[in-house]
Amino acid sequence: MVKKDRVINLFLELVQIDSETMQERRIADVLTKKFKELGLEVLEDDSAAVTGHGAGNLIATLKGNGKVNAEPILFTCHMDTVKPGIGIKPRIDEDGWIRSDGTTILGSDDKAGVAALLELIQVLQENQIPYGDIQFVITAGEESGLRGARALDAKHLNATYGFALDSNGEVGSICVAAPTQARIEMEIFGKSAHAGVNPEDGISAIQVAGKAIARMKLGRIDHETTANIGKFEGGGATNVVTDYVKLYAEARSIVHEKVEKQIAEMKQALDSACHDYGARGEMNSNIIYPAFNHTEEAAVVQLAKQAAGQIGLSGRTFHSGGGSDANIFNGLGIPTVNLAVGYENIHTTSERIKADDIVKAAELVLEIVKAAPTQASS
Repeated sequence: MVKKDRVINLFLELVQIDSETMQERRIADVLTKKFKELGLEVLEDDSAAVTGHGAGNLIATLKGNGKVNAEPILFTCHMDTVKPGIGIKPRIDEDGWIRSDGTTILGSDDKAGVAALLELIQVLQENQIPYGDIQFVITAGEESGLRGARALDAKHLNATYGFALDSNGEVGSICVAAPTQARIEMEIFGKSAHAGVNPEDGISAIQVAGKAIARMKLGRIDHETTANIGKFEGGGATNVVTDYVKLYAEARSIVHEKVEKQIAEMKQALDSACHDYGARGEMNSNIIYPAFNHTEEAAVVQLAKQAAGQIGLSGRTFHSGGGSDANIFNGLGIPTVNLAVGYENIHTTSERIKADDIVKAAELVLEIVKAAPTQASS
């Protein structure tokens, strides 16, 4: 029922619409028009006023056709891409892979998912397949830190289960867990002095930072937890004892309490080093998005696995070390898993996706709709 040529041509059309993160206006307008032409109600929220992005999130609603009283479900993708994403020129090679010309990314992250969802709507309507209410949430600003989803108001959502189409891996694989992420900033205030005349009167913020970092456990903390310092700012002339530095770091874990523990241990390392050297330290942390961790028995997982099995896909489940909009939707109270789309080498000019995988993604979401459980009668 999925029309291979149609969904692939739609994907090729979408990736040629410039939509680097912060510049989503054009793609938002195109998608709004496409959803409306298919008869969906479309709302663009006011999140752009908060995020500063080129467009808000699109919430498109396909009302059930009355042939089944199925649970309402939600599908989500993002409309923006990373850089370099201007002037993308896709090509399909003889081996069936779709690539750019090598000067830009391809944009399969996440326009392969968007194409699959638009194909889903057409297949449902053309074949008069029974379906309940379906929401399609196409977010802006995912590539800039899930900013669109983070600004989304839950009042717009009405779904029992959610499915993001935004993971690497073979189509049919299901991400059932992903971590909380905390962003951390640490400042160290030392004391300046002439480095050649009276260095003993100074307190080197750089030296204190080094001692603090040496006391921190970083990298792989355990199988569920990681931490990293990604940026170090400060310093100046070599003849001055540096009196200020700033560190930018993160901590992640599938278990929220482990993130809190890691933050506390990093702060203790900072405080102890500052105490030992007579410096002053300040640390601020902010939870960017919450973790989710669904068991194999969770209804949303079972629904995805059942649909994958119906079309001969693996239904393999896995845990991810990275966040996605699925984290946000789980945090908003909608149990959501992240479905693999099949793209490879994302965020690079070597990005690629098999044409057949876009078709498989459309077939998978179709099976999810067909398998959606019916609501209990009141």
